[in-house]
Amino acid sequence: VQLQASGGGLVQPGGSLRLSCTASRIMFNVMGWYRQAPGKQRELVSSITAGGSTNYADSVKGRFTISKDYAKNTMYLQMNSLKPEDTAVYYCNTEPVLYVWGQGTQVTVSS
Repeated sequence: VQLQASGGGLVQPGGSLRLSCTASRIMFNVMGWYRQAPGKQRELVSSITAGGSTNYADSVKGRFTISKDYAKNTMYLQMNSLKPEDTAVYYCNTEPVLYVWGQGTQVTVSS
């Protein structure tokens, strides 16, 4: 199974980005977005169950929205009101982690 995250980039504080994760065959698992900032451990940012229930880390609650499109085998992370501390490489995987990590996508929030 390949888990490929995309959609990252450089954005100013207060800006928005939408990340995508294509994950064929496993979209019915609990899926999660993770991130790893320089010098820090990888952390779970948000997760979504097969039924659509969502969970968010306190640091992103109210700013990020996770969603899934089964028809496209794609999971999304809409990130609004981005802050410099959101700078990290973002990854997707199941929750708990079952698959090899993909390359991730870099999100840099800076003026």
